[in-house]
Amino acid sequence: MKRLYGAGMADYPRYAIYYVPAPDSGLTRFGAHLLGYDAFSGEDLPFPDGILQTTPDWREQTSDPRKYGFHATLKAPMSLAPGKTEVDLLAACSAFAATPRPIPAIRPVVGSIEGFIALVPAAPTPELIRLAADCVSAFDSFRTPLTEQDRARRKPAQLTPTQLAHLDRWGYPYVMDDFRFHMTLTGRLGAERRETLLAMLAERFTALDLPTLSIDRIAVFRQENSAARFRIVNHWKLCAQGLPDRSALPI
Repeated sequence: MKRLYGAGMADYPRYAIYYVPAPDSGLTRFGAHLLGYDAFSGEDLPFPDGILQTTPDWREQTSDPRKYGFHATLKAPMSLAPGKTEVDLLAACSAFAATPRPIPAIRPVVGSIEGFIALVPAAPTPELIRLAADCVSAFDSFRTPLTEQDRARRKPAQLTPTQLAHLDRWGYPYVMDDFRFHMTLTGRLGAERRETLLAMLAERFTALDLPTLSIDRIAVFRQENSAARFRIVNHWKLCAQGLPDRSALPI
């Protein structure tokens, strides 16, 4: 059966469900200052001391991830389906966060993924893969179907058969068995430049002394228009399995 797609461009605002560390955490400050943007406040931030001296084009190297803020994708950006509202989405996220579940924990490291530098797990965990899959499926009813242009932008000819199936089913190719947790720190880099910046960022991250990271929070980000940066609308701490339900009040 031939799948039909709408002909129009994506509507705005767009929403995404991301993992973010707590707003007052050292990791949030680390990522937000490296990108020069705080998605909690929507404000520009100064880059870390010394980085413009060692890397004069740092602003350009971080221009792509700055648009999205420091995060890890759980449900990719989407326009809301007809009949769905922001209030509905926030209520669904609150209910999702209140559902007890195993809280993933990773050993975060600075690594390279698809040509850019990001904070990634030293090794994936089943709990993390399950959390991401649950987010993809739980919020899919809020996603408007892909337009023809949206699908074409994903360059379907370059996707694997599984990724193409994910794109058609979930609106995004890198989900389920193709999910890779990452918190992006730079745009795409050439190999030689990438190695230099990888070493610099790894050294800066080591100073945080963060041997483990609990993936214990979700946030709704909103993008008002195609030129706007994403900004956090609300965020919730996930309820750990075996702990009392605290009604997932924003923290």
